[in-house]
Amino acid sequence: MGGVAASVLTGASFSAAKAETIWESLALAYANNPTLNAARAQLRGVDENVPQALAGWRPTVTAGASAGRIRSGVDSFVDYRNNASISMTISQTIFRGFRTINSTRQAESVVRAQRESLNSTEQDTLLDAATAYVDVIRDTALVSLQRSDLAFLQEQVRAARDRFDVGEGTRTDVSQAEARAAEARASLNTALANLNTSRAIYRQVVGIEANNLSADTRISRYVPKSVNEALQLSETNQPLIRQAEHQVDAAIFNIKAIEGELLPTVTLDGSISRSWGSSSTVDITDNAQIFGNVSIPLYQGGGVSSRVRQAKESLGQTRLQLDVARDQVRANVISAWGNYQAAEASIIAAQAAVEAQKLALEGVIEEQRVGQRTTLDVLDAQRELVTQQSNLVTAQRNRIVGGYQLVASVGQLDAGSLGLNVARYEPKQHYQAVRDQWFGLRTPDGR
Repeated sequence: MGGVAASVLTGASFSAAKAETIWESLALAYANNPTLNAARAQLRGVDENVPQALAGWRPTVTAGASAGRIRSGVDSFVDYRNNASISMTISQTIFRGFRTINSTRQAESVVRAQRESLNSTEQDTLLDAATAYVDVIRDTALVSLQRSDLAFLQEQVRAARDRFDVGEGTRTDVSQAEARAAEARASLNTALANLNTSRAIYRQVVGIEANNLSADTRISRYVPKSVNEALQLSETNQPLIRQAEHQVDAAIFNIKAIEGELLPTVTLDGSISRSWGSSSTVDITDNAQIFGNVSIPLYQGGGVSSRVRQAKESLGQTRLQLDVARDQVRANVISAWGNYQAAEASIIAAQAAVEAQKLALEGVIEEQRVGQRTTLDVLDAQRELVTQQSNLVTAQRNRIVGGYQLVASVGQLDAGSLGLNVARYEPKQHYQAVRDQWFGLRTPDGR
């Protein structure tokens, strides 16, 4: 986009010393974007599935207490006494048909898939931030062009009026110039509205106002050298593919966990209790017991079998979705590569058109001075120049955005790959903090 500033942004002001670079904007979006932060919160919630699955290894402890009054006896032999008891029960699962193991592995696969979903959201956010940044640059350039066009046409109106006053022009020339000036004023208002929209989108994505942006938005050093290199990078780096692979793993472990419901369950159960006033002859009664229990499922009405078949169909679906993800990523890479190459060709053509039209406009103006061209010819030449300059600005914007889209399509538009100067969010820190927690209601950040 540096070409925009050099060749088109003649009226825009950029201070190199204080300009906000696109890398700073990407870092702000990485830290502040609410959509990205919501995805991080979602991942932290998914992390809790692992300790929930691990709870199958841990004992359950319950305590109870009761108090009341007992009436016993018949006729005149009636006895009233107070009764109270306390108890504690502990149950430890010894074997659950491998359900705890497989449920834990399933939860871990879901966490890994969610991490890749977060990576994908990060790339989408940074792409949105880069697009918003370049759109502000583009629309600022277009406003500058429209202002220059309006100033040129206002000068043509003045010149047409002067020629009319001295009898060298016609009222038609004046009217044509005034009409074009009015049209340019309307175009300027539209360009200003578009710029305000781009600024609002930038504020939404990045979190601050778009003030004094730098025109240096180079991305070429991150772009793959060939489409084959891009495809190879996407196969290993694209989070959409890795997410689908982890979802396949989760579906496999889900089947095994459900099948475990058909196997025996072994538990070790113990309890202790103390009762007061349980009988008229004993004041205090203590009890303690421990049992080993085996539960063998014989028939569950076909529900578990149905769920196993359902899970196998879900596994088939996730495997097909993995193929879809690979095909989609491949198509995105090829499309992004084509758009990037087309934008580069468009820039070359637009630059040539601008230079040719500048010469044409200068020639028409000179010919008008000697009476060989009309005012309308000058106005038409100026309109064509503004059109070509606008096309050049758009082509330069499309090349930059296309470069970011290409980098995103191969899975490398992330804070690490871009080397953004920002505190990196590490998903494993929260995961490790909650994985082995046996109790506690507070989140690791103290909520």
